[in-house]
Amino acid sequence: MKKLLLLAAAACLSGCAGGGDIIYKPAEQKMPAHIKLIAVRPFANKTQQFGLEEKLTLKIVEEFLKNGEYSIVPESSAQGIIVGEVTTYILTPIQYDVNMVPTVYKLNILAAVRLLDKEQNRYVWEEPALQVTKMYSAANLPGGLNEEQAREYLWEILAKDVVLRTVSGFGSVSSTSSKRRPAPPPPAAP
Repeated sequence: MKKLLLLAAAACLSGCAGGGDIIYKPAEQKMPAHIKLIAVRPFANKTQQFGLEEKLTLKIVEEFLKNGEYSIVPESSAQGIIVGEVTTYILTPIQYDVNMVPTVYKLNILAAVRLLDKEQNRYVWEEPALQVTKMYSAANLPGGLNEEQAREYLWEILAKDVVLRTVSGFGSVSSTSSKRRPAPPPPAAP
C-alpha cells in the first residue's frame, strides 16, 4: 500500500512539474548599468588593532585593478563607492605545548561592506558581516606563520570576496547573518 501511494505521489509531482524539463534560472543581479567608475573609501577600524584598515583598503583596490571590470577612481569622480569597516578582530590561541606556550592560533576577522550608488544616494548591496578565518601554526614551527602573515592571507580572501560581490552580483558572497530565529511562543495556559 505504501509503495502504491509513493508511486502515485511521484507520478503526480512529475506530471505537475511538466516532466522535469523546467530548470530554475534566477535573473542575474548585477550592478546598475550607470556604475562604471568605483572608488574604495578608506575602511574604518572599529577594533583595538592598529593599521588594519589601510592594508585591507589597499588589498581591495589591488584586487579591483587585477579584475579590471571596473575602473578605480578618486571618490569625487566615482559613480559607486565601496564603504566598509573592520568590526571584529579576534586572535585566539587554540593549542599549546607542554610548557603552555601557544602553538596554533585562530584569527577571525569580520568586516561590514557596502556599495553606495552615488547618483541615487542609496546602497546597492550590503554585507554586514563578511567573515574570514585562518588557523595557523606559530612562526617558530615548521610551516608556521606570524600574525602579520596570517592577516595578509585574510586580506587577500576578503578583498576577493568584495570584488566578487561587486562584479558577479548579489548572493555570490554571503556574510554571517545577525538575524536570529524568533523565540517560540509561550506555552498556552491549561
